[in-house]
Amino acid sequence: MRRPVALRLQAALGTLALAAAAGVVLTMPETASAAAGGATGYATQNGGTTGGAGGETVRATTGTAIHEALCGRASSSTPIVIEVEGTINHGNTSKVSGDSCNTAADKIELKQVSNITIVGVGSGAVFDQLGIHIRESSNIVIQNVTVRNVKKSGSPTSNGGDAIGMESDVRNVWVDHSTLEASGGESEGYDGLFDMKDNTQYVTLSYSVLRDSGRGGLIGSSESDRSNGYVTFHHNLYENIDSRAPLLRGGVAHMYNNHYVSLNESGINSRAGAKAKVDNNYFEDSKDVLGTFYTDQAGTWQVSGNIYDNVTWSEPGEDNNPAGPDPQSTTTVSIPYSYTLDDASCVPSVVSATAGANKGLKVSDGSCTPQTPDPTDPTDPGPTDPTDPTDPTDPDPTDPPSGTNLSIGAGSDGSSKASGTSYGNVRDGDLGTYWSPAGTTGSVSVKWSSAQTVGKINIREAAGSEGTIGSYRVLDHGTGAVLASGSGAGVITFSPVSLEKITFEITGASGTPRIADETYAG
Repeated sequence: MRRPVALRLQAALGTLALAAAAGVVLTMPETASAAAGGATGYATQNGGTTGGAGGETVRATTGTAIHEALCGRASSSTPIVIEVEGTINHGNTSKVSGDSCNTAADKIELKQVSNITIVGVGSGAVFDQLGIHIRESSNIVIQNVTVRNVKKSGSPTSNGGDAIGMESDVRNVWVDHSTLEASGGESEGYDGLFDMKDNTQYVTLSYSVLRDSGRGGLIGSSESDRSNGYVTFHHNLYENIDSRAPLLRGGVAHMYNNHYVSLNESGINSRAGAKAKVDNNYFEDSKDVLGTFYTDQAGTWQVSGNIYDNVTWSEPGEDNNPAGPDPQSTTTVSIPYSYTLDDASCVPSVVSATAGANKGLKVSDGSCTPQTPDPTDPTDPGPTDPTDPTDPTDPDPTDPPSGTNLSIGAGSDGSSKASGTSYGNVRDGDLGTYWSPAGTTGSVSVKWSSAQTVGKINIREAAGSEGTIGSYRVLDHGTGAVLASGSGAGVITFSPVSLEKITFEITGASGTPRIADETYAG
């Protein structure tokens, strides 16, 4: 069971003068204040994650001031950088109303908003017993903050007991150089430190500390919640965690160069068809650090370069499938972004020097040497997939794809289907049958038993629904890479890619779309 450890706040950054003692103050960006560096991992995909870069910079010393900054924008998508200093708690966090926000008094609420950076500055930002909730939002950066002792039961409560929680159609979140900690497990009123649910995708957690909690975090709230994924965890310290480091229910996750210490019951728990790529991590003084636990719905993993130092493994059972004592890969995972691995042997020292709030935003250079980034450099989305989703596509429906029609004889599935429609109708070659989502947006996928090279799609709408499709994305389902994006139906071209499953996602529509046929050309 979890061993009690006192909370340990990291040493603070050098003090920066505040322009005011409280409230919100407009400031010029300071050398150590604006979010430094660029996003990494899966947060670089789907257009990238830049937060509030390029927007107004605001200083806040209370939770109410954070909400006021959100509500004071011209719109819910107007970029903003909120620099936070001091302790944010229930006593100074009130609900604020406005057209560009949707806030609550018992948490920092980022709901139905986009293009936001929250960054700790000066003597540090501590969210004390107050969680950060991200819901129906996109392009969010949280950097250099401490979130501690958030409870779901007892008093006070906040955010369902999650330090940082994301749910309901969340896209592109980068949490970096932060410290997330509790003082116990569920019986003491705490839940997860870093949770993602209900269609949360393209998230990176980097250079952060998660400790002293029963639950590190999860991807998916239940075995059936498999709409989440494409999450990267790198250069983090997981210390004194009972389980969920993290728990994966479906989806794809990449864990590299993390230091896991005192995982008391289980660690990376890949379940319900999840795929975990586990590279060059250091596992120490822990139990069952990788496998499928507490379920008979198995997940998979690809392992390389990890070190297992004093790790114990339980015997396999009906609901337990530990990867050890000699972990071997059970799947392969293709990663669409660039990254450089530190050797696992130096991970403890590199993570100790870089991970957590108030560490000067130091990062690794890939050669086991911590570096301090230049915070005056503009924030950019970092390395991305060579296929740029902003590249123009060819929407001309009069130009049918050449090559083999790969959708005939393939399989299909999707996010939802309206009554009387079928996923298979998009690949039967019959323009008289169609698929519709259960609403105006949704996704449909075509899949093959072996990899196919695809470079062009022809999306044809059923008669009477022409022009309904607004915005769309084409995804490599296996890696999460965005192959193309745009609007309307017709021919969509992109750099040819080898994949086993491709997804057409409708993200905006003027009514209920009816897709009669999808032709995937080699």
